[in-house]
Amino acid sequence: MDRYVQLCDVAGHVSRETAARLEAFEQEFRRWSTRINLAAPSTLPDLWSRHILDSAQLMPLAPSALNWLDIGSGGGFPGAVVAILLKDRSGASISLVESNRKKAAFLQTSLASAKAPAKVIPIRIEDAPGQVATPEIVTARALAPLELLFQLAEPWLSAGARALFHKGRDYASEIEKCHDGWRFDLIEHRSVIDAESVILDISGLKRR
Repeated sequence: MDRYVQLCDVAGHVSRETAARLEAFEQEFRRWSTRINLAAPSTLPDLWSRHILDSAQLMPLAPSALNWLDIGSGGGFPGAVVAILLKDRSGASISLVESNRKKAAFLQTSLASAKAPAKVIPIRIEDAPGQVATPEIVTARALAPLELLFQLAEPWLSAGARALFHKGRDYASEIEKCHDGWRFDLIEHRSVIDAESVILDISGLKRR
């Protein structure tokens, strides 16, 4: 299937210029990956589907959100992909928090090239609440167990932000472990890329 059609199927309608920016980001990612570890080498052959489309599927879940935050951005999934897709939304922006200086440098370089509405913040997540105002959406992918994600994202989620967290096959046990310490509203969205994965849509987070 044509990549542009694939992208629109997953993310909703985007311009061909945006698709081209994502393909340019993919090439930049591959170039930097020869020097620094941006993703597991075994996933690089299927980078477009496994990482880029997997990240892009967040967009229809928050079609009107303009203010986003991605924590532990790593090589840019989902944050960099969301940033490039947000270029089609007037007034949108995303902050990407990544403490690894080399990864942050990659994000800054590649997103500047894409002219994406993104700000890369090279600090620890724990130090970010004072520098990042409460967004509409907080994202994280392959970062930490859900209980730790709640702790990291609590400053924003308890202030009214909504989370969209990618989770794999063990997500149910992670949710169960959170019930003793937290109250939250949850919607499970089945991944359109990986049948064993979900997007956890979380709001109303409060400590018990």
